[in-house]
Amino acid sequence: MIRWQNNLVGGPVGGTVGNLGDRLGNEPRFLITRLSAIGDCIHTVPLAMELRRAYPQAFIAWATQSAAAHLLHGLPCVDEIITIDRNWLARFRSIRETRSKLRSRQFDVCFDPQGLTKSSGLAWLSSAKVRIGFDRGQSRELAPWLNNYRVSPRKNHVVDRYLELLRPIGISNPQVTFEIPQPLQAIQQVDRFIERAQLGAFALINPGAGWDSKLWPAERYAQLANRLRDELGVPSVIVWSGDREREWAEMIAERSSSTLAPSTTLPELAELCRRGSFFVGSDTGPAHLAAAVGTPCVAMYGPTSPEVC
Repeated sequence: MIRWQNNLVGGPVGGTVGNLGDRLGNEPRFLITRLSAIGDCIHTVPLAMELRRAYPQAFIAWATQSAAAHLLHGLPCVDEIITIDRNWLARFRSIRETRSKLRSRQFDVCFDPQGLTKSSGLAWLSSAKVRIGFDRGQSRELAPWLNNYRVSPRKNHVVDRYLELLRPIGISNPQVTFEIPQPLQAIQQVDRFIERAQLGAFALINPGAGWDSKLWPAERYAQLANRLRDELGVPSVIVWSGDREREWAEMIAERSSSTLAPSTTLPELAELCRRGSFFVGSDTGPAHLAAAVGTPCVAMYGPTSPEVC
């Protein structure tokens, strides 16, 4: 069900609404507000791609934070990546500057897959008349009140749920496709690394995770890398991000005679994933990135459900 709310806070919610797509014309201006995290931004890419497929002449912008912006720049289906400061809600000056930036684009429709105050607040500040988000339960904080078209999701997986936000504009059978940019610099950096390391076919192992409850012991990864080498003849490349993950990666590489990946940008990590035979890691951004570029994955789920993410 799609419900319409005509006031900012506490307004009455009407029944179902008609197809908004009939009133958008050929060149609508869309805004997507998905700020973080990396994996969730990757899950949102099909929404942007489906918008482009349905409205080839539309202007599509994506408001996100700097970490994801590095990966999303060059996304063929998006005309502009708008980088939003992490703490934009904490200072009045930042709010005012953000409002001015968004309103200058004159958006018609905003999509808020994140469902938090910081994402729905951007949609509201943009002055777009149509702000589409999730109903209570799927969205939190002030999002159910700041978005004036609310969708009750029917699907389990987050990618499918994000695509359900397209229902109010008449897109009812969206396709799930990913197209992650391949900057030339990232390709060249990975080429140089593979040449230096003298790699042929290789596995990728990532010991990190956004939550400690998602982590698998680094010692187990080292054992896995040894078995991959000894039983399958497949060497491993250990990828990492940040000081803590680097310590784990160094330990795994040392105990298994594996190759430690250099520090990588997100586009470089995406390119490295494309070259790998398969990827092993927890439910975290690099695993979703590997899946998005078509690399076979073995992903470990503990506190999260594979049916959802």
